Amino acid sequence: MSVNHLKQQVQSLEEYNDALKKGKDGEMEMAETKESVWPKERIRIRLLPIWLRLVLLIVFTFISLMAGAAVGYGVIGDGKAADVFKTSTWTHIIDLVNKDDRQKE
Repeated sequence: MSVNHLKQQVQSLEEYNDALKKGKDGEMEMAETKESVWPKERIRIRLLPIWLRLVLLIVFTFISLMAGAAVGYGVIGDGKAADVFKTSTWTHIIDLVNKDDRQKE
């Protein structure tokens, strides 16, 4: 970039800031230069509302927990991945944990 180009950018930014200061009721006005193409307002449009983001966060967290349990039980634990969703598997795991607690006492 040349020095002249940088000077023009600084001047256009200063003019833009001056135009912002002159704006009324929080609305931004366009700077008066021909080179300046600054937007009047910044409008943010949310594609997904906040409540939907929270619901999706909960759903994806649940899916990743189930996938992690299936991979852990099926791949690391050398069992069948589908068995992790059975009630009998979880009661057996709980019995093992409770049995170890009783032996320590």
